[in-house]
Amino acid sequence: MARPTKWRKIEHVPVVPYFVPSETEVEQLPENILKLEELEAIRLKDLEGLEQGECAQRMEVSRPTFQRILLSAREKVADSLIHGKMIRIEGGNFTRNICPIICKDCGKEWKESFENLEAIKNGAYECPDCGSVNVICQAGCRNKFCRKNCWRHRDIDY
Repeated sequence: MARPTKWRKIEHVPVVPYFVPSETEVEQLPENILKLEELEAIRLKDLEGLEQGECAQRMEVSRPTFQRILLSAREKVADSLIHGKMIRIEGGNFTRNICPIICKDCGKEWKESFENLEAIKNGAYECPDCGSVNVICQAGCRNKFCRKNCWRHRDIDY
């Protein structure tokens, strides 16, 4: 059985979801799809100028994984620039934050994306081992992102 793909943490979601070469009809244009984590890798490495280790840390992936993401992104951008292809930014295996989750019934611990925390709050999310809905974010909302966005502390003013 293949290992599941690890969540890639991104800090920036682009406002513009695509780029098109000028003086070209969009309907006839071939395109490259740039995943959001690939765009984040380019942003961290090439725009912010961070070292590869720092980039990998910020995305919460290993250095080799970050390198693979970056190479894939650069290949797609280069292909689009050289061959006049449109770039569409969408999809991928990303999250805005990664929270540690624990099942209060069986004790299983795992990492979950921020986007699934609303389902956890509403009791619609089950433990992958025992099927219990008695699961919580165990971060204690210590970090700035969690204090601002976590469902456990939305009503508290910091």
